Amino acid sequence: MTELILPILGAIIIIALGIYAGKTLYLLKQQNIRQQNARNKRIESMEQSIQTIAFAMQQQQCNYSEGAVRICNLLKALPIANIPDYSTVYPELHSLYDKIKDYPTHKERDALSKQERRRQDKQREQLESEAETGIQEEIVLLRVFSC
Repeated sequence: MTELILPILGAIIIIALGIYAGKTLYLLKQQNIRQQNARNKRIESMEQSIQTIAFAMQQQQCNYSEGAVRICNLLKALPIANIPDYSTVYPELHSLYDKIKDYPTHKERDALSKQERRRQDKQREQLESEAETGIQEEIVLLRVFSC
């Protein structure tokens, strides 16, 4: 009698483990699909943001410094596997970003004296002026940006 019960019990355990493994693999696949869909939505949203900022820069609704900071940070944050070296694709934008990225903003800027703020604004405007031609060319590319 026990000779018959042990193989049946073993078969039941194997079948149960197989069902559990199959269900777990199915759930994992569904989770991976949801994560990929969320990543794709995030990439699409970031691409649209880059295009919108570039358009605002082109229409002079956003100065080059602010646009450079926003776009460069978005480019760095793109959730893609092999991020290209965007500093070679958009060298003027990244050059301006590198020069102004450490300027104080928000409360730190408010804490500066008016004279210091004016000095930084003049310096920033000078940097923007020097990079204007190159940035305008890069904006054309950024208006249709896609990963």
